[in-house]
Amino acid sequence: MNSETPVAAVRAAAIDLDNERDVCAPALELIGDASFVLIGEASHGTHDFYDLRAELTKRLIAENGFSAVAVEADWPDAYRVNRYVRSESDDDNADDALAGFERFPTWMWRNTVVAEFVEWLRDYNRPLPDSKRAGFYGLDLYSLFRSMEAVVEYLEGVDPEAARRARYRYGCFDHFGEDSQAYGYAASFDLSQSCEDEAVRQLREMQARGFGESRTGGADDFFAAEQNARLVKNAERYYRSMFRGRASSWNLRDSHMMETAENLIEHHRERGRPAKMIVWAHNSHLGDARATEMGHHGELNLGQLFRQRHDAHVVLVGMTTHAGTVTAASDWDAPGERKKVRQSLPGSYERLFHDTGSGKFFLPLRGGGASPLPKQMLERAIGVIYRPESERVSHYFGADLASQFDCVYHLDETRALEPLEKHERWLEGEVPETYPSGI
Repeated sequence: MNSETPVAAVRAAAIDLDNERDVCAPALELIGDASFVLIGEASHGTHDFYDLRAELTKRLIAENGFSAVAVEADWPDAYRVNRYVRSESDDDNADDALAGFERFPTWMWRNTVVAEFVEWLRDYNRPLPDSKRAGFYGLDLYSLFRSMEAVVEYLEGVDPEAARRARYRYGCFDHFGEDSQAYGYAASFDLSQSCEDEAVRQLREMQARGFGESRTGGADDFFAAEQNARLVKNAERYYRSMFRGRASSWNLRDSHMMETAENLIEHHRERGRPAKMIVWAHNSHLGDARATEMGHHGELNLGQLFRQRHDAHVVLVGMTTHAGTVTAASDWDAPGERKKVRQSLPGSYERLFHDTGSGKFFLPLRGGGASPLPKQMLERAIGVIYRPESERVSHYFGADLASQFDCVYHLDETRALEPLEKHERWLEGEVPETYPSGI
């Protein structure tokens, strides 16, 4: 750091985009010939983040030959979208293809930006040969019961006897009525027998049969089924870990996402497709955890794992905002609301960026000398729940932003993501500035 103020240093280093038509250009230049681009977001409900991320992704696919979009979503639901964008499904449109996203929070993927992107990807792929088409995949592991169904469904079409064995093994979970957390609680405290062994046996059987099936014309379908079996094994372990502390379950989840990404990369190589991937997830998953207070408490994340395994071939892109509106719930499994985002706190990177006076800018953080940013400030993270009444405790953490990301887009005032299905509480509009205690 030199003697100039942080605000002046950021102004000097940032590329102002207020009057630029091509806001993707500076990121594309920084990305260069990287093979893996991880694009974050500071909330799961901001239109501007989703829109910019989709536009940047289109450019990377069309101009840089990227072949996979891997998102923070459940594997079977995203794979339905993958079949649609590759013209392999019976869905009539993007709305239908996204119908699998029924689990809270539906607006994360059933929204206007994602629907438009899905239609664009289908149109882009249509004239191309299989080896040139880009896919859409889920990295997450919450779909324990849906993935079991997908494994059995696949086997019923190719080997009814193997399907019978899978149904028997997965019957271990039947006592919990498709309630993953109930299973995890019972298994963690020895209230019920763990189903770990059965999940492992089923995955091993899938892997054993895969030597032949992965080389046939149905290689993609077998890969998807094998991935569902792997997800069941990892999700079983994840739900048992939920009651043993945050770091344990968080690390299992992000490690599963990395394992899924690596399997996708290898599958694309085997199928003669470019092994170049774009990842969509929250900043908290994609900004290197080692540069955050969560990392200091023992948590790792996807961005850290990508850097450790792929080093110079990875670019991490973060996004921040100062104020505006966001689609988020007040509690888990509650309806999505259009909420007012409070102005960022003093002492945060978001407030520093706001104080530059720019409405939109791109800030490169690697190469070109020392970072213009202070080494440690607050950083805001809004997930699917937003609680402005406990803003500091619920939505801020300490971080070194320049070590977290390779570049950052700051969009000073942003608006709420528009769900495909709008609950009446979303349609009521923005909450008043005095929420939650004002009259």
